[in-house]
Amino acid sequence: MSRNRLDDPIRRPQEAEPGDRVRRAWVLIALTLLVPGSAQVVAGDRRFGRIALRVTFAVWALVLLALVLALLNRALLLSILTHPVLMVVWMIGLVALLIGWVLVWVNTFRLCRLAILPPRWKAPVAAVLVVLMVLSCGALGYGAYLVNVARGALGDVFDAGRPPFDPVDGRYNIALLGGDAGEGREGLRPDSMSVISIDATTGASAIISVPRSLQYAKFPDSSPMHRIYPDGFNNCEPDALNCLLNAVYTDATNNHKDLYGPGKNAGAEATKDAISGTLGITIQAYALIDMDGFAQLIDAMGGVKMRVGAWVPISGGMLPGSDTRHVKPDGWIHPGNQTLNGFQAQWFARSRENVDDFARVQRQQCVQQAMIKQLDPATVITKFEAIAKAGAHVVDTDIPQGQLGGFVDLAAKAKGQPTVRMTVGPPDFPADFSLGDPNFDLIHSKVKALLAKATGKAAKAAAPLQPGTVSEGGTVSAAVAPGTGVQAQGAVRPPLTDELPPDFPLSTTRPDGQPITAQYLNSLYDAQDYQTLDQLLAKNGNCAAL
Repeated sequence: MSRNRLDDPIRRPQEAEPGDRVRRAWVLIALTLLVPGSAQVVAGDRRFGRIALRVTFAVWALVLLALVLALLNRALLLSILTHPVLMVVWMIGLVALLIGWVLVWVNTFRLCRLAILPPRWKAPVAAVLVVLMVLSCGALGYGAYLVNVARGALGDVFDAGRPPFDPVDGRYNIALLGGDAGEGREGLRPDSMSVISIDATTGASAIISVPRSLQYAKFPDSSPMHRIYPDGFNNCEPDALNCLLNAVYTDATNNHKDLYGPGKNAGAEATKDAISGTLGITIQAYALIDMDGFAQLIDAMGGVKMRVGAWVPISGGMLPGSDTRHVKPDGWIHPGNQTLNGFQAQWFARSRENVDDFARVQRQQCVQQAMIKQLDPATVITKFEAIAKAGAHVVDTDIPQGQLGGFVDLAAKAKGQPTVRMTVGPPDFPADFSLGDPNFDLIHSKVKALLAKATGKAAKAAAPLQPGTVSEGGTVSAAVAPGTGVQAQGAVRPPLTDELPPDFPLSTTRPDGQPITAQYLNSLYDAQDYQTLDQLLAKNGNCAAL
């Protein structure tokens, strides 16, 4: 019987020419890299090769199915990938593939028959095979490690026991609380509070900031705290600070922990209820961000890109004898386009020296938007381990882990759309609006109008409306005409409802035209010229995510 010429150098390399032996070795290596098992089918143990090929084709089928789901139902794919039980399956599967591929590579090494290769080709063939084995199998091992990291991080952060919740009026409303329990503070009091409201279909989002100094927050009738404070959070004794919105967390944690049942964060749940009643919407979940660990998350992302409108102080200690003024800052964040590291971003979001709380709220919104913009797939993939580990130490939330895939999908949709913004207070509310005696009906109306705008359902008015102006349909506008923002600290600030353009003008010069420098600002602190400082820093709430 005649033998096929093509088979001779493949299955009987000892009968082939030296050049054919070398080419055969390279072909077997390429086959093992691209189609594991095929080298064994053509040149070695066919039974072993067929088993490896079946596994290879099964993996390809799963990848193809994932690509189809990514196009047709991305939320389902993400839910499958992040399901706590299935993540264990993925991890075990990757480890099994790693072991199997190592066995295939070792078998291919034997099939290459280094002993009969020309001497000058033995080392290169062996080196390339080993390098490719380490890279390919190492990738599987690293993938299994990342799945385990993600499984641990998601389990630490998200609520695996809570069932998924449905949208209310077509939206998901999640409270973001920036917590700080620093020295001299009795318990944790959220320094920043906002709500991200996301359209359940389109991903269109709105950010509503609620000042921590708002008083007499309302609790919905369904809230356990409503039985304690039926007329609003009026726990003002012995100090008026005790009836501010951010004191709800401490009060519930210290005095009413049993109202929300075992395993619940009573402070966060009560704050969630207070924000619900104040805004007139149902808050379905919360995310409590530890501000002390916030810098770690920003650093893990590689920083946040921001256009800073004016100088922002990195505050030093308090001025002796004063509870409002500080000594000369430890540093400054200068105006312009820049990438803020974790430390800078933390102070950018927290500093309120020489300005009011609303300037700080503007900066917090910018940081939130920058994080949403910059947490893209490339950033997550390349810095996944650092982000996952930082996130596990920064965030506490009651968002169900089983619903994570759907929210990631909505976040991806939101990236391509503008985010509307509003702050409960100036400049988005009339100048006579009081946080000490808030008009809750006005708040509810403006929130309703803002959310209608975020879904694209609000009719466009023929002309901009002033804050608090009521349209013919009885809806309060969430915007003001250009240049009519209310005054704060002697400066006119624009409404927060819409983002500033990325090229908005910077505050870099003094009234006499001279440049503002860190040295000049420090000299004003030394002279305690706070009036000039207030004037020069008044617009440091202006910012835009890049």
